[in-house]
Amino acid sequence: MNLPKTDQKRVVIIGGGFAGISLAKKLKNLDVQVVMIDKHNYHTFQPLLYQVSTSGLEPDSIAYPIRKVLKRLKNFHFRWATVEHIEPENNRVITNIGELSYDYLIVATGTKTNFFGNATIAEHAMPMKNVPQALNIRSLMLQNFEKADDCDDLEERKALLNFCIVGAGPTGVELAGAFAELKRHVFPRDYRHLNIDEMEIHLFEGADRILPPMSEQASKKATKFLEELGVKILLNTLVQDFNGGILTMNSGEQMRTKNFIWTAGVTGAAIEGIDSSSVMERLNRFKVNRFNQVENYKNIFAIGDVAYMETEHYPKGHPQVAQPAIQQGELLAKNLKLLLEEKPMEPFTYNDKGTMATVGRNKAVVDLHRLKFGGFFAWFIWMFVHLMALVGFRNRVIVFFNWAYNYINYDKAARLIVRPFRPKT
Repeated sequence: MNLPKTDQKRVVIIGGGFAGISLAKKLKNLDVQVVMIDKHNYHTFQPLLYQVSTSGLEPDSIAYPIRKVLKRLKNFHFRWATVEHIEPENNRVITNIGELSYDYLIVATGTKTNFFGNATIAEHAMPMKNVPQALNIRSLMLQNFEKADDCDDLEERKALLNFCIVGAGPTGVELAGAFAELKRHVFPRDYRHLNIDEMEIHLFEGADRILPPMSEQASKKATKFLEELGVKILLNTLVQDFNGGILTMNSGEQMRTKNFIWTAGVTGAAIEGIDSSSVMERLNRFKVNRFNQVENYKNIFAIGDVAYMETEHYPKGHPQVAQPAIQQGELLAKNLKLLLEEKPMEPFTYNDKGTMATVGRNKAVVDLHRLKFGGFFAWFIWMFVHLMALVGFRNRVIVFFNWAYNYINYDKAARLIVRPFRPKT
């Protein structure tokens, strides 16, 4: 890998998600060479991926070029590459475009979809972890509606219009609500010759309530909102198999569907090369101390979703959401400065700013410590928080304009099929 030679310490960051970007931004005035490696050349605002999947936003509204995000860093270099493994004994990172040495290495690779070892589901399910996957879901949805509009077979048409979402965490709930909004406000105008009542939305959850990470009050309100929108919720239900057309539940019951979306879980995206004793095997996350140093290593750090830090208040590690990642990135920037000055580092303490999920138009739930509420005010707060968290003024303006347009016109304009149609041969 070709990089300018320097007498500065080299800080290599693997991953341009919330953790990696928040860290890099805070290194602006530090006398180091910063190198970021990512397999995409953009940062994705993942909380709004579901709106790309359901035609509410175009992908460039929630993605931002990494080079532009970090353009104010004087000694910054970006490399578009895939990391294959780490050689800690040689202080080297091996990528598909070459090798790179480091003085300090920060792993911020986040998570990947967890199919829990089910190879059939992994082959046929539609995950939603990045922009290409979100666009795949959007195209699949619209392709199946086009097929349904030209289908005389009732059972086949119902399968084309049956949307099954596995996993009722915030992502699954928000996706189900967005599909229900399309069914209510958009598809009846687009597909006037279809019986839109044939479209069904099923939300599967293995636990006894939706939104398990949130409060019971939030769960009850979200359940009420979804049921009002016509979403069919199946609790205490595990999906055991999906072969591309038939979904099989743990009860043995089967259901036909051509739209199978998997939001049931994630696992850490740990990179090979680190000693196995430093990895939580079941979670695929790196064990770190309170300074985010990977166990058994002094100059390798892990932050965000791929880091597993046990504390008194979080004995099972921090939640794999944006806020812990952002806060760990910001503190690590400060600690790297202290480390270079040979001063003691500060331990990480997570400041929980609450959790929220939107269910549809004027409907959301918010857990803010002891304050828990839902409805229009929660929806307004959800919109404001997400709007302000977006990277870049342009993206905020575009998203705000789209939301205002959608709200006034009951429309979602980005209904484009962007992947090639492949008829069965």
